[in-house]
Amino acid sequence: MKNIPAGVLNVSYRDTGPSEGPVVVLLHGFPYDIHAYDDVSTRLVQAGCRCIVPYLRGYGPTRFIDPDTPRSGEQAALGADLLALLNALHIPNAILAGYDWGGRAACVVAALWPERVAGLVSCDPGYNIQNIAEAGTPASPETERRLWYQYYLHGERGRAGLAANRRDFCRLLWQLWSPTWLFADTTFTDTAQAFENPDFVDVVVHSYRHRYGLVAGDPHYALIQEKLALKPAITVPAVILAGADDGVSSKRDDSVAMLGFEGPVRREVLNGVGHNVPQEVPEAFANAVLSLLRGDGTPCDAKD
Repeated sequence: MKNIPAGVLNVSYRDTGPSEGPVVVLLHGFPYDIHAYDDVSTRLVQAGCRCIVPYLRGYGPTRFIDPDTPRSGEQAALGADLLALLNALHIPNAILAGYDWGGRAACVVAALWPERVAGLVSCDPGYNIQNIAEAGTPASPETERRLWYQYYLHGERGRAGLAANRRDFCRLLWQLWSPTWLFADTTFTDTAQAFENPDFVDVVVHSYRHRYGLVAGDPHYALIQEKLALKPAITVPAVILAGADDGVSSKRDDSVAMLGFEGPVRREVLNGVGHNVPQEVPEAFANAVLSLLRGDGTPCDAKD
């Protein structure tokens, strides 16, 4: 593991592969960590890529530099963190690949700073930038049921529950969101250590309250959030990966999933796969990245 000051964080990250290779930044979601990319990064390094895999704010050894910095989990903060990391590592542009929170960070940078992005891999919902202005509009009952954990965290009882039972809470989400993925106990416990970060609960709770307009954001990111509220298009080459058995993302067809993309984009639905795409099917995720490196939109096999 390496560490580097980047923006408001001291980011802990893994850096593997040839320093001169094309850079791929792999971004985990909630409630996961960098282990989601163990097998993906192995395949990409074998194909000649340099892989940067950071712990997001609130996870693992990543820490806030200033104890007074708000523990925000808002989308603007996640995007700003990623941009700060690219700047700190002197990476002019990279392929960004992620899912859940990590996919959101990647989409934010791709939309607002496309010159820094050679390509984007984003898992469903694809265009992963929140429309906070419309967050209060009720969805279908089935969709609302899937989002129970978000509403739970809107109250102080939920905050206390996450703080007291963070491992059991997160393991339940793994099971619900990836019902066909039979992960080993050690797979979960290796990742669950990342939830012991002292800022984990505060960042998670803020994230799920801010996206519904229930709490204010960090003023430091207000300008970014204003730009995101305009729903900026993503113009960089992109691949969307969708787990057909994802237990949290609403089902959608290609025409809906590709809204918000104005550049070259293709979508692949992965049968038998849930929410944690890179850890469940690392070869498919790595191939999506390599297809962007080929530049022709077709899959490119990584070495086993």
